[in-house]
Amino acid sequence: MPKDVPPRWDRRMQQRLARGEAAALGELYDRFASLVHSLAHRVLGDEKAADRITREVFGYIWENPDAYDPKQGSMRSWVARITQGQAVARLRQAELGRGSREELEQKVRSANAAARADYIVTSMPAPLRAALELAYFKRRDYRQAAADLQISEDEARRRLRLGLQLLSTANALPQEDTAQSGYGPREYGTSR
Repeated sequence: MPKDVPPRWDRRMQQRLARGEAAALGELYDRFASLVHSLAHRVLGDEKAADRITREVFGYIWENPDAYDPKQGSMRSWVARITQGQAVARLRQAELGRGSREELEQKVRSANAAARADYIVTSMPAPLRAALELAYFKRRDYRQAAADLQISEDEARRRLRLGLQLLSTANALPQEDTAQSGYGPREYGTSR
């Protein structure tokens, strides 16, 4: 499948949202609400604020379904970018006047990296995630992970290496503007 062609589900979902199908929003919510909430909570560290962000993200999607550009990536990525942009804007707003600008930006960078790491882990293929979870949470080495997963030691090493490579990108510097054109409001609470 060419890289610029989104999955069929994404295209159909966008069309249904554009037609104003409330059931489509419900389906989208069922599919991505836990992702949105966990990303927002990871950035903000506040359950109520994460709940608000979740409502606002789905409200934005409902009002702006044509803002999704399939050439920019999957709908899941789009929803995550909107969430991250909204949560970071809320964090900046909440922290304004508390400490120096450098402290605020460090907090934002840390929150962004944590949110990206969460997103990467939840988005990676299940075999990679399973190997990383065994290594990280259960403190298994590659031999033990191979035995637990009933795969070869070489395959366990490969999965761990690939999973760690994916996770290492979480600390990469994000683009200057996390709310890309068509990917959510530039400022918290505003719409285009």
